Amino acid sequence: MKLKKILCVLTAAFMAMTLLAGCGGGGDKKEADSKAKSEMKVMRVAGSIDFAPFEFQDETKKEYQGFDMDLIRAIGKEMGVKVEISNITFDGLIPALEAGNIDAIISGMTINDARKKKVLFSDAYYESGLTMVVASDNSTIKTFKDLEGKKVAVQIGTTSAAEVRKIKDVKITELDTPSICFMELMAGNVDAVVNDRPVNDYFISRGFDGVKALPERLTAEEYGIAINKKNPELQKKVNAALKKLREKGEYQKIFDKWFAAKKVK
Repeated sequence: MKLKKILCVLTAAFMAMTLLAGCGGGGDKKEADSKAKSEMKVMRVAGSIDFAPFEFQDETKKEYQGFDMDLIRAIGKEMGVKVEISNITFDGLIPALEAGNIDAIISGMTINDARKKKVLFSDAYYESGLTMVVASDNSTIKTFKDLEGKKVAVQIGTTSAAEVRKIKDVKITELDTPSICFMELMAGNVDAVVNDRPVNDYFISRGFDGVKALPERLTAEEYGIAINKKNPELQKKVNAALKKLREKGEYQKIFDKWFAAKKVK
């Protein structure tokens, strides 16, 4: 009798331990999955790679070039992750992020309330503003108010398009890239191009003769790295890395590489 009782007790204890192990195992698996997700090895980043000097393709080089490209690679290095960069049209960037196809966007993207409803933003990494470019011999357009009733080229999906629409009777031509906007201006098909100031200055400094940038700024804007709303942990890591790059002087080196020697006089 005693042996049977001992066997019954041992059997019951074994079953209880098995059940507890099963319950604990599920929790451990969830914890492991969560940990694996937070320990990112590759950060999938996208940009619209025709927005010099922030991101562009140099046929003589394998990797995408530009201020944003150097910065995100430096951020990835600081985070200890590999950065994979893909090229997506600007208006397709946020949908790709929301779908989970990429982890982050760096593409001269202005931080604004409309975008904040869809994505998380890093701390601002660049201060910009909208300026306009006109033909060198154009003496009628001096301020943004002078664009009333005029034809203006902007890049599709950008804050340039949204801001220019506020101008009375303006006729907007939305195009895929800033370079196409400039070609339309040089061909005489539009009266002005409105874009971010560093982009306008960069294109002029790279040989777009016959045009000039006007000094007035329509807006003051800040660029940020967009991150999926479901991933606040990545937002924290990107901000921490960006802060360290500033503290170590690495950010300034990247900034000077792309802007210090490219100011249009």
